[in-house]
Amino acid sequence: MTALEFRRANGQIGRLVVRQYGQHDLRANPDIARQEDALLRALHAAGLPVPLPHYFEAGLLVTDFMPGATEFQPADGPDCVRQMAAFLARLHALARTDLPFLRFLAPPAPRPAIADESLSESRIRNALERLGSPALKTPAVLHGDFWPGNLLWSGGQLSAVIDWEDAVHGDPLADLGNARLELLFFLGAGAMQAFTREYAALSGAHLAWLPYWDLRAALRPCGRLGNWGLEAGVERRMRQRHRAFVNAALEHL
Repeated sequence: MTALEFRRANGQIGRLVVRQYGQHDLRANPDIARQEDALLRALHAAGLPVPLPHYFEAGLLVTDFMPGATEFQPADGPDCVRQMAAFLARLHALARTDLPFLRFLAPPAPRPAIADESLSESRIRNALERLGSPALKTPAVLHGDFWPGNLLWSGGQLSAVIDWEDAVHGDPLADLGNARLELLFFLGAGAMQAFTREYAALSGAHLAWLPYWDLRAALRPCGRLGNWGLEAGVERRMRQRHRAFVNAALEHL
């Protein structure tokens, strides 16, 4: 990601962001720049706060520079949680029929040779295998990585949601489960529950299968959390909260 500031012929200052995709993303999807360009244009046209793209070529996308900064400990946590829930409900309510390039959410990756038992990986996978995948009635557009690090705030308002390279079609509860775990990590159980209630009220979503999607979300850090370069105290807290999250999901199955 490179931010550019430039002066137009009329003297006005403009700002853009140039995103160059890594080799991992390009191997998985060589057409990712064109697809993200089309997705962002559709979301921007629908009135969602996302960067408007201006140009793309293979492996590169140019978008507006969006004002704001990430907030992991916001001054008004309850209001930020409400705004997050409102955005996610609006996204999932979009009836998108012109985004055929979006893939469907993939099933969990196969079991690794050595499970990460420090994060209860075997318990999670055993439960998911017993349950099987829930039936998908009406797929929604999912952000795919909806967490505080991909949200920009300005003046207490959610100014932009960024990093859409993981967007897929799928069950809205997949986004909800991932956001719940991330909120638990950074803001605690109260914020997570408030976010869930607000999302359910705004979207009308039925949450019967939420424990399944919570477990899918809990599987994501397995085998990876120890490589995130976190401070020891932060990592310890995240592991404790992850354990509580998994236990709660298993109890509610």
